[in-house]
Amino acid sequence: MPATKIVVNIPDEASYAVRVGVDVLDGLGAALRQLPAVAAAPRLLVISDDNVAPLYLDAAKASLSQAGFRAADIVVPAGEGSKSLAVIGEVWEAMAGLGLTRDCAVVALGGGVVGDLAGFAASTYMRGIPVVQVPTTLLAMVDSSVGGKTGVNLEAGKNLVGTFKQPAYVCASTATLATLSEREWCCGCAEVAKSAVIDSDDFFFWLLDNAAALAARDEAVTAEAIARCVVFKARVVSEDKTESRGVRECLNYGHTLGHAVEALSGYGTYSHGAAVAEGMRFAARLGTALAGTPEELVSAQDELLDALGLEPLAWSAAPEEMLDAMKRDKKARAGVVRFVVPVDVGRWELVDVDDAVILEHLRAWEATKA
Repeated sequence: MPATKIVVNIPDEASYAVRVGVDVLDGLGAALRQLPAVAAAPRLLVISDDNVAPLYLDAAKASLSQAGFRAADIVVPAGEGSKSLAVIGEVWEAMAGLGLTRDCAVVALGGGVVGDLAGFAASTYMRGIPVVQVPTTLLAMVDSSVGGKTGVNLEAGKNLVGTFKQPAYVCASTATLATLSEREWCCGCAEVAKSAVIDSDDFFFWLLDNAAALAARDEAVTAEAIARCVVFKARVVSEDKTESRGVRECLNYGHTLGHAVEALSGYGTYSHGAAVAEGMRFAARLGTALAGTPEELVSAQDELLDALGLEPLAWSAAPEEMLDAMKRDKKARAGVVRFVVPVDVGRWELVDVDDAVILEHLRAWEATKA
């Protein structure tokens, strides 16, 4: 199956390519030699984690070496815990110890945690050096590797410290998806579903028709889903690269309740995608009361999530605790919680929701878990 190339064009930023294909990791070094921002780099630093590095670090560094690059590496512990001030501090010190200069570049090899951490390191070290994203999970391929969001977590909440740093290149080798657990596969499927609901009838009904194939990891369907998500996200980011115009916030669909679930259940208890899927179910039902969301859409979305292996979570927390967690999230404004709700497939609204309304719906949500 030939590789797919998608070009991301963002105003006031250098355009960059996203290449999706089975063997694109083998051509990583050659591709970087064609990038003006990276081609002359005296040294590259590959940042990975201890799950991904044993599988793909040697192949990535071999490709870079064959293209004439000098590449060092840093391997951090796998998991959300590495998106911390302590770990980013260790990474900065290691970068300085390696003698990296402003003409060097970072290669992020891993899932969303590595992509966020490495992107943040690149955007802040010496006030910014180029970063290349090499996502190895479905979630990172369809979402976090494109668009330039980077960040680390604080005890108070997820991604509260970060920057916008567009990558110079994205290399999405679908061969790396073969080693994903079922949990991580479903995690990525949730972001595909989110994109489909927000994007268009064409994407949503295509995914509904192909949900079983995607859940079964059909190669052609997977590649098509990744490409559709990248095109969708690139379009959104091109209109609102720093989430300041109210357009990019559509990408937070499902995340308001989802982030609260992650925080209160304990990071890692449920995957990010499982929490987002729960948030999508909640937001669609909230939309029926606040934005006229059709019941048919709620049912169709439930059908889609079920078919992708994203069944409702058997977990709940006190509504008051959930509300407090939502208010601590960076998406809240002046103490008011905001939700992206679907008006219909391909149409959405960003609504400020009164505490009393949220609590009413949270109590109804909690009751379904009894």
